[in-house]
Amino acid sequence: MSRVTLVTGGMGGLGEAICMKMADMGYEVATTHSPGNTKVNAWLAEMKEKGYHFRAYPCDVADYASAEECISLIVKEMGPIDVLVNNAGITRDMTFKKMDKVNWDAVIKTNLDSVFNMTKPVCDGMVDRGWGRIINISSVNGQKGAFGQTNYSAAKAGMHGFSKALALEVAKKGVTVNTISPGYIGTKMVTAIPQEVLDSKIIPQIPMGRLGKPEEVAGLVAYLASEEAAFVTGANIAINGGQHMQ
Repeated sequence: MSRVTLVTGGMGGLGEAICMKMADMGYEVATTHSPGNTKVNAWLAEMKEKGYHFRAYPCDVADYASAEECISLIVKEMGPIDVLVNNAGITRDMTFKKMDKVNWDAVIKTNLDSVFNMTKPVCDGMVDRGWGRIINISSVNGQKGAFGQTNYSAAKAGMHGFSKALALEVAKKGVTVNTISPGYIGTKMVTAIPQEVLDSKIIPQIPMGRLGKPEEVAGLVAYLASEEAAFVTGANIAINGGQHMQ
C-alpha cells in the first residue's frame, strides 16, 4: 500500500511542485486549500491531465479545529498520513513602524501556528506506526532576517525551533522532523516582482546568479521523505544558491 503525503498549500508554486514530485515517487498525495477557493476543481482537472490524481481538502491551517477536521477526513478517505509537508504560508510585508497587530497575527497564525495545528493530529500516529516524516518549509529570511518582514522572519525562524524540539522527542520512534529554508524561488509570487527589482536587488545577492527552481526544492523534500534520509533529523537545510551560508 502506498504511503500518504499531505502537502499544505499545495495548489500552485512550490507546493504544486512538491505534490508532483511526491506522486512521482509513488506516494498518494493530498493537499489543502483555503475554504471557499473556487479554483480547486479546475486545478485538480489540470493536474489530472498531466497524470496526477491528487485529492484536495478545504482547511484553514491557522485554525486548529479546521486542521483536525481536515486530517480526520483525509485519514478516513486515504489512510494514515505518513509524510506531512507544512508548506502553507503568507506574507504581509511592511516595516515594523507601520505593522499593526492584525498583520502580525495573520502571518504568525498562518505560517507558524499552522505547523502545530497540522502536526499535532498526525504525529502520534506516526510514532505508533514507527515511521513518519515531518518537513517544514521555512525561508532564508528566517535565517538572516529581511527588511519589512519582522512577522514573516519570526514565524519562519520559529518553524525551525519547533522542528528541533520535536525531532528530539520522536527520534527513537522512527519519525524525523526537518526544516528546509529556500531562498528566492521562481514561483509566481517571486516572478511577479518587477524584473528591474529582480535584476538590480535580488539576483545580485545570489552567488549562482539565478532564482531557484520549485523542482529543486521538491527534490530535497523527496529526499527527506525517503528511507535514505532516516538519519537526518532536526536539520535546517538551506537551498538558496549561496545567498546565505551558515
